[in-house]
Amino acid sequence: MPALDLGEHGWESPWSGPNGGQCVQTKQLSDGRVAVRQSTDPAGPALIYTPQEMAAFVAGVKRGLADHLAAG
Repeated sequence: MPALDLGEHGWESPWSGPNGGQCVQTKQLSDGRVAVRQSTDPAGPALIYTPQEMAAFVAGVKRGLADHLAAG
């Protein structure tokens, strides 16, 4: 879905890269789902996840299952 369709307000940047500008922004939607977009492309696509999907992702990150994605 285009992120612009979700409005400009309510986006948060809970995860930022060390060099700035490398942020993932999230927005809690009224139905409980979570939208995720790239901060450098606010008009680009937004991915929409259920609370259960976000919980599974966060749990996996906490267990180190995504560490390989940040390896440089």
